[in-house]
Amino acid sequence: MILHICGAAAWAEVSEGGEYRDPSLDEVGFIHCSDFGTVNLPANIRFRGRTDLVLLEIDPAKVDAPVRWEDGLPPHPEGIWFPHVYGPIPHAAVVGVHEFPESEGGGFRLPDSLARR
Repeated sequence: MILHICGAAAWAEVSEGGEYRDPSLDEVGFIHCSDFGTVNLPANIRFRGRTDLVLLEIDPAKVDAPVRWEDGLPPHPEGIWFPHVYGPIPHAAVVGVHEFPESEGGGFRLPDSLARR
């Protein structure tokens, strides 16, 4: 499974048979994703202070577009690679939606609903 961070309202707009299109798809040609161990990295850089976030849990086998593991944008200093989805994500590929609030002390961490796996 891979994870994508988005606003709850953006996900709510996707109909049952529809597709999710993050603005990055038009901007850089793919949708940024993470895995369970790295999702806190982009969250803590790009989403501090946001209170409306959810994590989309995506089954890459159900995505009709290429999923490639690559350097981040910009590349991570420790050489960590991230999954990038080169097309829209079908609603059916999203197997879970998890609230993604900042921790009380600040910063993001994997929600308990995913950490227990």
